[in-house]
Amino acid sequence: MTSEDSTPRRLSWRREKMAETEEREESGSKQLFAGLSDVSISGDIPVEGEITVPMGSQSQEEENSTLDEPVKETIMRDLKAVGKKFVHVMYPKKSTALLKDWDLWGPLVLCVTLALMLQGGSVDSKEDGGPQFAEVFVIVWFGAVVITLNSKLLGGTISFFQSLCVLGYCILPLTVAMLVCRLLLIASSNTVTFIIRLVVVATMFAWSTLASTAFLADSQPPNRRALAVYPIFLFYFVISWMILTFTPSGH
Repeated sequence: MTSEDSTPRRLSWRREKMAETEEREESGSKQLFAGLSDVSISGDIPVEGEITVPMGSQSQEEENSTLDEPVKETIMRDLKAVGKKFVHVMYPKKSTALLKDWDLWGPLVLCVTLALMLQGGSVDSKEDGGPQFAEVFVIVWFGAVVITLNSKLLGGTISFFQSLCVLGYCILPLTVAMLVCRLLLIASSNTVTFIIRLVVVATMFAWSTLASTAFLADSQPPNRRALAVYPIFLFYFVISWMILTFTPSGH
């Protein structure tokens, strides 16, 4: 056999080996991706990673946005919301009005107003007949925080700030009672005036307690409602006692 005859045979043998290698690689890739041939994406199923924003959600975000809203409209809307919450407190009923759109502006205004009215004289006066501003502020907010923590520990379903909102707004009847007592004390200070003040404060105390429990009672487990209502009763009782025992300086 000559070298000329062996050369074509070597070439054909190499071609056969290369063909076998290619066939093995193709068969391996087919086995690897065999399961992908049965996968199909339906036209009804949205593909993840879509960056387009639906028109409905975009318009809803624009409606809820207040970036382009004038400051006057924002303030008026917030004042209307606070006024509606005051109405719900003065006419208490089982409602979620104070829980859906909670805020702390109303409680802050009521707390400051009550503290100012309980300020019987100048801050430096030792003959001041009422507690100082900081004392009232701390008692109101610290008491509300303690009641809220107690409610959460008992298994309450409302959030921390929702509870603070309800407790703060329900001080409104007691703030009205304080205003009436101040007017009565300006007129005269005698036994009849004290009895009228006692009736007014007791009525507003009951009003505040009933209003707060109307909003908070349903958030507590039925077998623990008494444990949740009792601190609320004490909270408003302390505030009522400060109002009733208040005497302005000089009396």
